[in-house]
Amino acid sequence: MAGRREDESGAATPAAARPDGRGLRVAVAVSRFNERITRRLLQGARDGLARCGVSEEQVDVEWTPGAWELPILAQSLARTGRYDAIVCLGCVIRGETTHDRIIGLGAMTGLARVALDERVPVTLGVLTVHTLAQAEERSGGAHGNKGEDAALAAVEMAALLRRVRGGTA
Repeated sequence: MAGRREDESGAATPAAARPDGRGLRVAVAVSRFNERITRRLLQGARDGLARCGVSEEQVDVEWTPGAWELPILAQSLARTGRYDAIVCLGCVIRGETTHDRIIGLGAMTGLARVALDERVPVTLGVLTVHTLAQAEERSGGAHGNKGEDAALAAVEMAALLRRVRGGTA
């Protein structure tokens, strides 16, 4: 079951609400396009990583021009072998054409491919919204901060994969 594991008795237990990120090294890839929103997502990611015990010194932030470029940066970061997880942040707001769908889908499928090909957790904190107001709601507003959510997922997946692969978590 996703998000659950068995304890010593075999009973299913929910995953930790705040995973332990001590000792993890995390890269954060951020899109500059819609920077007003992506800076808020980045702050949420930094806050989430800190709450999980990932020290500021263990977090590297790199910027791309837009969401389309996130997969190549994520792949390059993964291939350094320095990171336990990569958090990707961006914001694609619908316009008058279908360009937003092409960018959003390309970024998302590219990031999924990087995670599978490189065997490193790559989490998706890329907003795909209809309006600026929706982006604001999801970057620290009424709907929380999806940057923080992506950071928490990155830490949880890094710890889970470490455990599954035979290391300690």
